Amino acid sequence: MHEEIYDRLVPRLKQLWVTVPVGNPLADGVLVGPLIDAAAFEAMQKALQEARAEGGDIAGGERLHADAAPNAYYVRPAIVEMPGQTPVTLRETFAPILYVMRYGSLNEAIALHNAAPQGLSSSIFTNDLREAELFLSAAGSDCGIVNVNIGPSGAEIGGAFGGEKETGGGRESGSDAWRSYMRRATNTINYSRELPLAQGINFAMP
Repeated sequence: MHEEIYDRLVPRLKQLWVTVPVGNPLADGVLVGPLIDAAAFEAMQKALQEARAEGGDIAGGERLHADAAPNAYYVRPAIVEMPGQTPVTLRETFAPILYVMRYGSLNEAIALHNAAPQGLSSSIFTNDLREAELFLSAAGSDCGIVNVNIGPSGAEIGGAFGGEKETGGGRESGSDAWRSYMRRATNTINYSRELPLAQGINFAMP
């Protein structure tokens, strides 16, 4: 998150996080269901402990509904402010953890981004067309799917798909197999002034 907006945006995110409905994913209005099992919950808690040991400041991450559903592992999504890109931030925990850190220049942010061993999907949020084009270029994101002003999507059936680095399974099993000698990206750019957010999340503050 750019250092100029960090101190304004992070508090808003924290206020939003505590309002996200967590519970039965089949119920109307619920956005976050349970983790798959106890092992997933333990892995999340271990990651949060590591983040704290690496200088992180944690909001959320606690277990919910344990009395009503003792055999299910519901958790509040966690926001973890990190002093930098530490080892735990570079590992896939498969849990609702958002690591947040500051950056000054776009080149610095891209270097941090590309240092991750995973390369499935990525996003940038910017009003600067030059920044967007840089992120989409070969000098920008090294992921298989690259998005602008929209969240990181998964595999898109209508687009050329393939993860890079340690995620996505590569392109060997699909029609893009011959393109494994190239690096392609599926790009999504939102040119409107509206921010399409999943499941109707509203950033408007009271």
